[in-house]
Amino acid sequence: MRVGRKSLARGGIGAIVLVLVAMYFGVDPSVVLNQTGNLAPTQEEQQTTTFSPEEERLKEFMSVVLADTEDVWGALFQGSGQPYRPPKLVLFSGAVESACGFAEAAMGPFYCPGDHKLYLDMSFFNDLAQRHDAPGDFAQAYVVAHEVGHHVQTLLGISDKVHAVRQRAGEAEGNAMQVKMELQADCFAGVWAHHANKTRQILEPGDTEEALVAAAGVGDDRLQKQARGYVVPESFTHGSSEQRMRWFSHGMQSGDPGQCDTFKSARL
Repeated sequence: MRVGRKSLARGGIGAIVLVLVAMYFGVDPSVVLNQTGNLAPTQEEQQTTTFSPEEERLKEFMSVVLADTEDVWGALFQGSGQPYRPPKLVLFSGAVESACGFAEAAMGPFYCPGDHKLYLDMSFFNDLAQRHDAPGDFAQAYVVAHEVGHHVQTLLGISDKVHAVRQRAGEAEGNAMQVKMELQADCFAGVWAHHANKTRQILEPGDTEEALVAAAGVGDDRLQKQARGYVVPESFTHGSSEQRMRWFSHGMQSGDPGQCDTFKSARL
């Protein structure tokens, strides 16, 4: 949805002129503002984003997955005596403005710790199926669960610590820290899958494989190979396909967030 401006902006330049005239003749400007507030909304306010039937289905599915992550992480946080504040989901097309700045669809899905929101471009899931060879509902669910994993990192204070280290580090060390961050989010996604299946039996035959294929499809080595024809491990920011699959599997098998400490693990 496009959000329109309030107050004076609602009436545009005409409202400003009316207010100035009112002030000149000694009339309370709020009276004019109340009148202009009842004017028809501007064209910008009337604009809405329309979705195709397939996108509407995807919207509903994303909402269901997000609600399921709330159930799982809410229970896990409660068990450790901490409150869980769920993130919000923003579905967009093309580009979006967030508290982390302006982002285009080419960035792919992302989580912004500044506003606790998950941003998912509607076209990404076509890319996931076609470009990354990872079709299927559970592959899509893995993407949402991974971004929720970043939200969990924010709530636990992990994101702030990593950001502080990266601010002082060189490029290679900073990239290495980011890889650990991403692999931990993969592991947290696996933790969600473990508990969601344990309590609600959500997994069907082939679902786990769909998630693993999705994790492999967005591995740095695979993406670099596609784009450049060769791989530069020092420039990895998300981890290799093998690493991403392994950490997701680790979280799914253990169901224990404490087993997802990639920062202390001897092997990534």
